[in-house]
Amino acid sequence: MTVWTFIELTIREAQRRKILWVGLLMGLGFLTLFGLGFHYIMVEMEGNAGPVEARTIIGVLLTAGLYSVNILVVLMAVLISVTAVSGEIDSHTIDALVTKPVRRWEIILGKWLGFAILLTVYIFLLAGGLMLIVYFRAGFLMENILAGLTMMILQSFVILSITILGGTRLSTLANGVLAFMLFGIAFLGGWIEQIGALFENETAVNIGIVTSLIMPTEILWKKAITLFQPQFATSAFLAGPFAVTSQPSDIMIGYAMCYLVILLLLALYSFSTRDL
Repeated sequence: MTVWTFIELTIREAQRRKILWVGLLMGLGFLTLFGLGFHYIMVEMEGNAGPVEARTIIGVLLTAGLYSVNILVVLMAVLISVTAVSGEIDSHTIDALVTKPVRRWEIILGKWLGFAILLTVYIFLLAGGLMLIVYFRAGFLMENILAGLTMMILQSFVILSITILGGTRLSTLANGVLAFMLFGIAFLGGWIEQIGALFENETAVNIGIVTSLIMPTEILWKKAITLFQPQFATSAFLAGPFAVTSQPSDIMIGYAMCYLVILLLLALYSFSTRDL
């Protein structure tokens, strides 16, 4: 019950700070822009493109939209949670909570779960909205939708766990820099691995694997794309920059999930043992 109380407080705080409403408004703007652009592209393609070419273009456009959603969710994960712990420590707001008969780990777990719920809803709204727009306008439906969305959700949870853990020991600014830089390293390493796999360069592939071990966010995104569009994901020349030439194994997905759990456990332990 205590954890659920902190979940509710976290969601209410997001509402009070207008994070929910700004995120919802901008999300609707994003979907509107994509819908308009997709509609006029479809108008141009109708009668001018063959079925195979049209399907390929639609698939790439939807993948590009989902890629944008992926980046927006990462930004949202950092921005909504970066001050959740460190900000309250700096302002001594946390003092009023830790003096009450609650366990410290319950505070952190409640905050994490509250933000996790918000991120999950945000992903379903944006990614689901894109898919519905494409389906109703073009009749195109991706495969393995729930499994792919799960990979995107897990990626946001990894980012969330990093900012929550960082907030227990670092300042707000340092915590934000850490989260964004780790994501940037994973992003660059993922591209190096993809290009290395395309040209069969083992060294480049190994560099990508190492960065995935340091920060496994990119492998979750690549797995999502592989699930969504297996017919496009394996050809870099067919699907453009959103192809997956080096697909993550089930072992790497399992590693990413263990990575997430370990980060969360470390956050619970770190805050429980910190002097306030």
